[in-house]
Amino acid sequence: MSLIYKSTRGGEGVTASAAILKGLAENGGLFVPSQIPALDVPVEKLASMTYQEVAYEVMKLYLTDFTEEELKKCINNAYDSKFDTEEIAPLAYADGAYYLELFHGSTIAFKDMALSILPHLMTTAAKKNNVSNEIVILTATSGDTGKAAMAGFADVEGTRIIVFYPKDGVSPVQEKQMVTQKGKNTFVVGIHGNFDDAQTGVKKMFNDKALAKELADHGFQFSSANSINIGRLVPQIVYYVYAYAMLVKNEEIKNGEKINVVVPTGNFGNILAAYYAKNMGLPIDRLICASNENKVLYDFFTTGSYDRNRDFVLTSSPSMDILISSNLERLIYKIAGEDPEANSALMSALSGSGKYEITPQMKEKLADFYGNFADETETAGMIHDLYTETGYVIDTHTAVAGAVYKKYVKETGDDKKTIIASTASPYKFARSVMTAIDSRYDAMDDFALIDELSKIANVAVPKAVEEIRTAPVLHNNQCDVDAMEATVKGWLGI
Repeated sequence: MSLIYKSTRGGEGVTASAAILKGLAENGGLFVPSQIPALDVPVEKLASMTYQEVAYEVMKLYLTDFTEEELKKCINNAYDSKFDTEEIAPLAYADGAYYLELFHGSTIAFKDMALSILPHLMTTAAKKNNVSNEIVILTATSGDTGKAAMAGFADVEGTRIIVFYPKDGVSPVQEKQMVTQKGKNTFVVGIHGNFDDAQTGVKKMFNDKALAKELADHGFQFSSANSINIGRLVPQIVYYVYAYAMLVKNEEIKNGEKINVVVPTGNFGNILAAYYAKNMGLPIDRLICASNENKVLYDFFTTGSYDRNRDFVLTSSPSMDILISSNLERLIYKIAGEDPEANSALMSALSGSGKYEITPQMKEKLADFYGNFADETETAGMIHDLYTETGYVIDTHTAVAGAVYKKYVKETGDDKKTIIASTASPYKFARSVMTAIDSRYDAMDDFALIDELSKIANVAVPKAVEEIRTAPVLHNNQCDVDAMEATVKGWLGI
């Protein structure tokens, strides 16, 4: 069966490969499948498969215009020795929950799970659609997407990649990873603003028809590596299916037994992938949405009102320092009965007044979700307590999820087996992690902290961190928010 992708704001449907190439629909909407397909392989069979084999069984249902040979080639090129564990996404049990470790890729964050495959999907899609223009990947990052996207696209023929990040809004390791990125086709810019400013500037360029024509006249076209690209979302569904199958294989749960999933959430893509997995038939009960002090999603799930008019808080979990959760639009479209006009009206209100309110009928359809948040003290306390009690070390984003999970259990008494999405290596946020464990570590420099973390966690320093110890800075570009377009055109020579 051929699956068509529609924009959340209306218009004609397109194939999966066309949706991946475009990234964002021309009317500013996000591409969604015309229906969510059902898993067609029994869990018992999935439980005997490798990660790569599970990926094929899930992704073939969504990317229906890719041949078996094309899709398997993309999967095998993505999930190879770049990952430092054969399982690709192993489960670690600690203090009553299963931590799904999504940080074993080349940039030690969960973004690798999708951004390792996106360049292969995109270059395959370009050939399928007879695209002759050079594809310019335009991306805003709150810390992890930028490095993972550049690592994926570096020196990929027929592509260039430009990443904008908030100059003072990422961790030192995140910034060093980005500004040392090799590749003749990579360009990194620190903007004088926050992530929402970067994301809004990128979306504005995507929606500028005159700019699109100017690019085309010079042999370029934009695409996106942000989580708004359906080519990012589909690979993320895989690891929830794989994790459930592994729990069955390891006899931690019976096949068909419902589990809960906790996701530290910023732009809403990762938890949306879990929602899609549930709607494919995976036995997930509650989807627990964990926010940091920028708790716009907690307020939304609690009240039905989304309001970005609030102070932006810089926290120790910077990848979640977001007030406009772009992927939420896909959920809004779904609970609005897939009505593009109703969805468009809400998105117009968001870009205008900065807020919108869903109807009571739409709010009823959010029963699968539970939202809560953890402040900075609770986040640090979670890292400290988990390490003290079990010796297991987690990063700040995973700690937000862990703290919210504890609140959920206390509030509901629900003791179902639970997977917590562990979205980054503690090495990526070593200072915050180590000072949470013991304040005396704050006197050490960043790389001394990393070595100390290796000792206490009994885990080798990842290659991604070792590489940046002595790597030269190759990108030292900065710009104001209103100069983003000029910066892009300058680099492209337009």
